[in-house]
Amino acid sequence: MLQEVQGEAKENARKRPLQFTRILVVEDFDAYRAFIASLLMVKRNIRVIGEARNGLEAVERAQELAPDLILLDVGLPGLNGIEAAQRILQLMPESKIIFLTQETSREIILEALDLGACGYVAKARAGTDLLPAMDAVLQGSRFVSAT
Repeated sequence: MLQEVQGEAKENARKRPLQFTRILVVEDFDAYRAFIASLLMVKRNIRVIGEARNGLEAVERAQELAPDLILLDVGLPGLNGIEAAQRILQLMPESKIIFLTQETSREIILEALDLGACGYVAKARAGTDLLPAMDAVLQGSRFVSAT
């Protein structure tokens, strides 16, 4: 009887699709974007589904890919990250945004959170704060790096 139950559980596990958090990384500096991708590789339950190098591309990719989570820089060419986030959240309100940026002024942090971002991570603290920030945001909390 136990073997039948175990066999049935294994069969059901094979039928269930794996659930991944789908991530869009928006960063104009190629080397830093690669660093972020390497940090994210340690998490088995996430997938980077796209990248963007500027704010307009971020809006387009978000609409095209419908990511669960967007890691977004503030200082982007063309359309800055704050403006891109406003557009993305209008089009894709179910996507969560974590700003990952070198901007650490209180005014920018408050503006980002007021517009609907769920997290704010200083680039200097990405190695220690990014994964905990993602976990917090995906569980429904907000996260702000110490500045």
